[in-house]
Amino acid sequence: MVQEEQEQDLSQITDAQAEALCQELREEIVSVVSRTGGHLASNLGVVEFTVALHRVFDTGRDRLVFDVGHQCYAHKMLTGRRGLMETLRSFGGLSGYPKPAESVHDAFIAGHASNSVSVATGMARARTLLGEDYHVIALIGDGALTGGLAYEGLSDAGQSSEKLLVVLNDNGMSITKNVGGMAQYLAHQRLKPQYLTLKKYYRKITSWTALGRLIYRGTHRLKKMIKDAMLPCSMFENMGFTYLGPVDGHDVKGLTRILRYAGTLNGPVLLHIKTQKGKGYYPAELEPDEYHGVSQYDVTTGQPLGAPKLNFSTNFGQALCRLAEEDGRVCAITAAMQPGTGLDGFAARFPKRFFDVGIAEGHAVAMAAGMARQGLVPVFAVYSSFLQRGYDMLIHDVAIQHLHVVFAVDRAGLVGEDGETHHGIFDVAYLSTVPGMTVLAPSSFAEQRAMLARAVRELDGPVAVRYPRGGEGRYAGDSGPAAAVVLAEGCDITLVGYGTMIDPLLEVRDLLAGDGLSAELVKLNDLTHLDAGLLQASAERTGRLLIAEECVSQGSVGQRIAALLEEAGVPCRTVRCDLGMRFIPQGTVAQLREHCGLSARALYQRAKECCADGKEASGRPAD
Repeated sequence: MVQEEQEQDLSQITDAQAEALCQELREEIVSVVSRTGGHLASNLGVVEFTVALHRVFDTGRDRLVFDVGHQCYAHKMLTGRRGLMETLRSFGGLSGYPKPAESVHDAFIAGHASNSVSVATGMARARTLLGEDYHVIALIGDGALTGGLAYEGLSDAGQSSEKLLVVLNDNGMSITKNVGGMAQYLAHQRLKPQYLTLKKYYRKITSWTALGRLIYRGTHRLKKMIKDAMLPCSMFENMGFTYLGPVDGHDVKGLTRILRYAGTLNGPVLLHIKTQKGKGYYPAELEPDEYHGVSQYDVTTGQPLGAPKLNFSTNFGQALCRLAEEDGRVCAITAAMQPGTGLDGFAARFPKRFFDVGIAEGHAVAMAAGMARQGLVPVFAVYSSFLQRGYDMLIHDVAIQHLHVVFAVDRAGLVGEDGETHHGIFDVAYLSTVPGMTVLAPSSFAEQRAMLARAVRELDGPVAVRYPRGGEGRYAGDSGPAAAVVLAEGCDITLVGYGTMIDPLLEVRDLLAGDGLSAELVKLNDLTHLDAGLLQASAERTGRLLIAEECVSQGSVGQRIAALLEEAGVPCRTVRCDLGMRFIPQGTVAQLREHCGLSARALYQRAKECCADGKEASGRPAD
């Protein structure tokens, strides 16, 4: 576990010191992320807000709930972790997201989007019921407002009467349109310190007597009538929030003032701040989307270190373009992950058949169902961990009607440095439970292209093609359309795998051969329609079977194969190597495979031990 340092106390620093601190933090974020990789543009956009917030609130007691959480670097630096930023997103180091196990200042884990207002509302209600006293702040970006959960939270929070501050970080999407010069002038006047001080004093004085309270209500109604006539209506006010803003999100002095004022208000408050993603670093300002999530780069030029390599996401995008050329019914859907899922090329070539629905995976699945019902062939490209948010729609809207929707499940298995919230280790289990579902697992670029073509052209019902982050390894072949194939024959043990886990298993087979042991290697292509005959025959030949997979134990393919062999009465010692029932931290994929016992070295040791168990374990003599 990382060791925290003393947090910085910003409550007494001057405005000039705060501005200097913002510059320091911004420069350090640019420098650190150039070496560690991570989220750059989003973090640069909230530096001033983070400093202002820490001048006003105590996050060791007050609860700051991030949405998505990829903008928390400055917060980490101000809460005792500045000296640990070099370990960002590394195995045993700092998480790239808020993590309560890491620091008391991280109120809630945040790797997915749109949940912050709901979580903060729950915290505010807990505070009220327990009779405690602290502030609750939710920071949500305009991108997260594309998710329906955000509106569920806002609707409830606005009617809750709870003391709660929601900060809307608006860095591009138009939320409230200012109409005319007078509207802009009045919005500016409402945020002046003299106005805020007078408003606070007037409310205090008039609350002392019944007559004063009556006068306050009357003047408040009159002011509201004038404001409604001159200013555009805020949907947040209609929901029950006191709306403040929009405010310059890069004015640390003004932000500090308005946050202090917001902290004095009772009931739900929404503060609207306007920021610029990538602020202060020209390459990120110029192309904020390109610098949202970055690998190592040169600080001077902003260019990535090392030439980009072909990966499964890019290969998918190219293959889908070819299929779309042949069939005008093929459409692509993404949930705010166009570059990440390799769909830039498709969006450019087929703009009328490309749909980015925002951070709304449930909507994407339901929309795909509607498209399929009317004769299109929708392909929804989505990260494995994000598809979890569309599970209900997958069953209710797609599977029950056996609609032909193709799911391109990216980031399947261990994804590396993004950690627990992003590892795609559950889709094998939950997709395999859906009736009529077909789950294909390519191990190479060639197989990914072939399986995607089968999914689009030949198969019916819901089909998932799952593939990992990164590129292909040692295996680069195409084993054809069979549900499973024997890549290499052997007589001492059967090794079973799918996806890129085939690569370490090929190495395991070589290591065993060095010990005089002959391993049969079975590669699964279809994870929902297991080839029972092939698996049983192989297990009977060798008497021992080891299956390796990057997924949780419950619902794993290994669990199903073990049950299949048991029901068939095949005398076979079965060793299941998976991730167990736990969440996996951040680190490189190689480090995490070693940590979880899925590296070639670890699998070799398990296989060798299995072969050494002899007649009692396997039903055949030891070699």
